Amino acid sequence: MPAIARPSVLGEPLDPLPKKFAAFMRPLLPGLLNEIRTEVTRSYPVYGRLLNGPDGDAIRQGVEQALTAFVDRVADPSSSSELRDELLRRFGRVEAYEGRDLEVLQGAYRLGARIALRRAKTLGRQYSLSPSLILAFADALFAYVEELEAITREGYAEVRERAASEESALRRQLLHFLLAASPLPRTAVSELCKAAAWELPRSCFLVALRSPAPEHIQAGLDRDVLADLDIPQPHLLVPGDLTPARLDMIGTALAGTRAAVGLTVPITQAADSVRWARRVLQLVDDDVIPDAPLVRCEDHLTTLWLLSDSALVDRIAARELAPLDELPARRRDRLVETLRVHVSTRAPAEQVGEMLGVHAQTVRYRLRTLDTYLGDRLADPEHRFAIEVALRSLHLRGHGDAE
Repeated sequence: MPAIARPSVLGEPLDPLPKKFAAFMRPLLPGLLNEIRTEVTRSYPVYGRLLNGPDGDAIRQGVEQALTAFVDRVADPSSSSELRDELLRRFGRVEAYEGRDLEVLQGAYRLGARIALRRAKTLGRQYSLSPSLILAFADALFAYVEELEAITREGYAEVRERAASEESALRRQLLHFLLAASPLPRTAVSELCKAAAWELPRSCFLVALRSPAPEHIQAGLDRDVLADLDIPQPHLLVPGDLTPARLDMIGTALAGTRAAVGLTVPITQAADSVRWARRVLQLVDDDVIPDAPLVRCEDHLTTLWLLSDSALVDRIAARELAPLDELPARRRDRLVETLRVHVSTRAPAEQVGEMLGVHAQTVRYRLRTLDTYLGDRLADPEHRFAIEVALRSLHLRGHGDAE
């Protein structure tokens, strides 16, 4: 497919919109983003699936950038759209990997524009803006959509050109399909496997890589490893179990690139494996899990579980420790830390004191105080378990991986 030239509107000011119009529009962006996401996924259910798949974050960021770049250009016609353009090209690549015609994505773009125009009309009534200004906004908006479509076609064309001649493109498409589709349609998977000369395994594990992934990685991988390296969150799918031979292969191929190895799962649960691996990389960034060239999810299962929903942990902790809220903050913190060590170690006061750097008698006094405030909760197995889980989770977030 030949490369498609961009329309002449690229980079041009959105005249005759006045720059102050951007100030009216910018506060509407968060609500507009949510409304577009809701309406597009309702009209095009395939994008609801993609938003919950491995490319979900990139898609959300791309939509946000597309809206923000429009407002930025109204405010400053010279503003850069480089990030937006790269994300739009990735949209096109995703559509190509999924095997869809671009008409579906173009329909989603135009639906988003209609929603934005509806908001603009409401804004016009609210601020008594002239009809000619709203008409100018509509003209600029739909010219902008044509611009988005043209840039998206660039990414789409890249993949389509490679797919015509490269087996690797088919394998990237297969990998994307395995991670996005649930349950896996047998006929479609079988046809893709045949076209990509790849045997569908019963189990696999995923490897999440730091971005950007060097080009030389592909050459060091086993022939049956599926790889997608030219995306914001690069990853590999390795058939079978994590054997010593596979581990050596991955370590050699990824030399110099930080990565996390997910759990071995049935092929139908491949998306879970890469999700856990990416979460481990995030916890490394947060200094919760120690950094290493190749981190294994298997070594940090408890941490993954305890930090799977931080907001919920905060709610549990607030509920279970509510009787301590009336205490001064410093005293409450000392009691909570003593409680954490006590419930997690079941150690005597002397040992708890050594861990905390205080006298055993101080520990006993604190435990009596805790019993006064939390006695009923500490005596109840369910509440005691909730307290221990919440305190362990909070400690991990503050002090790193204790496994």
